[in-house]
Formats: sequence, C-alpha cells, structure tokens
Amino acid sequence: MAVLAAVGQVPRHLFVPHALLSMAYEDTSLPIGSSQTISQPSTHARYLEALQLTGKERVLEVGTGSGYQTALLSRLVDHVISIERIPDLAAAAGKALEEAGYSNATVVVGDGTLGRRSLGPYDAILVSAAGPSVPKPLTEQLAPGGRLVMPLQGESGQELLRITRRGDELVEERLGAAHFVPLFGHHGFDAEGRKDGRTERSTRW
Repeated sequence: MAVLAAVGQVPRHLFVPHALLSMAYEDTSLPIGSSQTISQPSTHARYLEALQLTGKERVLEVGTGSGYQTALLSRLVDHVISIERIPDLAAAAGKALEEAGYSNATVVVGDGTLGRRSLGPYDAILVSAAGPSVPKPLTEQLAPGGRLVMPLQGESGQELLRITRRGDELVEERLGAAHFVPLFGHHGFDAEGRKDGRTERSTRW
C-alpha cells in the first residue's frame, strides 16, 4: 500500500520532458533523452515492492535517470543515494527533486556499478538497468539483511533478481521477466554493449 500511495503522491510531470507533459500520468514509459527512459509507473511499483521496504532504510539507487524513481524512494525510506553516469541527467533530476521538495535524496555523478562505498553500507540497493551479472562491489556494500534488486540480461532476455544478505550468504530469488535499458560501467556492459572486460577486477571507490 505504501508503494501505491507514493506513486499517487509523486508529481510525475516534474520528471518528464516538457513536450511529453500530456502523457505524464499515463502508465507508459517515456524517453527522457540520452537514450534513456522513465519506466511506466506500474513497473516502478513492482520494482519497489520487490525491495520489501519498511521505511527506515538507507538506499542506494543505481541509475537516477529522470529522478522519478528517486522521488518514489524518498517517500518510502529514510535516505536515498542515487548515482547517475550522465551529468546532464543527474543535474536535471537533482533540479526536479528539489522542486518537488524531496530533501532526503542525494544525486551524485559516477559509475553506479561501483556503488558508493564511502556512504554505505546500504539496507537496500536498486539497480535501474540490466547488467550481464550482479556487480560485486554492490553486494559488498549490502548491510546485513539488505536486499538488492536488479534485472539481469541473459541470452533469452531479462529477468528480475533479488539478492538478500543473510550473514555471509547471498540468497538469490528470481522474480520474473523484466525489460530495462543496459547497465553500462566497470561491472556492466561497455559502449558497444559487450560485457566489460574489467568486471572481475576488484575496485574501491
């Protein structure tokens, strides 16, 4: 219920391009520039429900995009750290979040596949793009009991995955089909859409 309430309360029109304002509240994905999209609200709701949030979490979001999902998280958790690799999108998202009055979200520019170790650990991590595998730095930054949700890109399509840290164990659950843009970065795909050859290298940031 909390997720659906957040979807109803966040002003989505602040997070879509001006030319698409008439479609802001339709249950459809929309382009936001730089070959990125804002997912349909029902997709965001499904995604957020998978995190099993209680309201007290410190959350890492990989892929700020328009900032709409960041705004939803801001209504559901204590604090959000959101990483966006494209500076123009990060700036626009930060401006929209400020205009909407969400002060418990911090947007930073960087490679989200590396996480943000200095601000962790995180009770939940949400990756808004499909990668070839789960980035190791992200699982390393999960707090005990923490959940990570992200889509994985396989040969036959994408599948949504939830990982829960239980002690030293990472428990995986498959949550069904997904459809997201590719995850680019050190532990994602390269510019040509191939798995980055550096993904197995240990990195601290």
